[in-house]
Amino acid sequence: MKRIALYIFILTSVALTAQKNIYESDKFDDFSGEHKVLAILPFLTNLDLKDDISKQDLIAREEKEGYAVQNALETYFSKRKKKKKFSVEFQNIKNTNAVLAKNNITYQNIDVYTTKELSEILQVDGIISGTLDLNILLSKGIPDDFSFLDYFLGDANYGRIGIKISDGLTGKLLWKYEKEINKKSGKNTDDLIDRMMRLASRKFPYDREKRKDRKKGKD
Repeated sequence: MKRIALYIFILTSVALTAQKNIYESDKFDDFSGEHKVLAILPFLTNLDLKDDISKQDLIAREEKEGYAVQNALETYFSKRKKKKKFSVEFQNIKNTNAVLAKNNITYQNIDVYTTKELSEILQVDGIISGTLDLNILLSKGIPDDFSFLDYFLGDANYGRIGIKISDGLTGKLLWKYEKEINKKSGKNTDDLIDRMMRLASRKFPYDREKRKDRKKGKD
């Protein structure tokens, strides 16, 4: 019984922490009312590795990590779409990246474009983007040489990830979720995204059931 109680306490604490790291605009419904399609962009990554590598190699690794998160988010939404009915669709990332490439927008220069510009180019209603700060290569997996105590305490900070949703028409920030990456976050990129989005699921603004409940509250 004590172990079960401890397990419940840990899960509750993690869930509450996740909610504290979530921001949602009080005008979310006003801006997102007509949203139908969102595009997921590759994440802007900053790597601080101990390895002695060239600048060119570092840039290539950052790009790889950024696209890995983009892919992991698409995988998450695709799986959840079968179980939960989102109020929006998510543009296929192959199409997203192809359109960006046709407009000479690369991973290296995408940050100079505004949300409004990218939304217009991609013909979507909103943008899912984010940042990733790492001192390991998450796509290769989090090191598994740790003790149970390390796991419980969440020691060994590997960085931080931030996911945000912005309105395409106005460029306004509508939703943001930030999370520290450590040994409890997941074994790789897909696992990290799956776990963190599960924790944020009750607060994910495009969940159809959640939106229904909010509308009822306003009526």
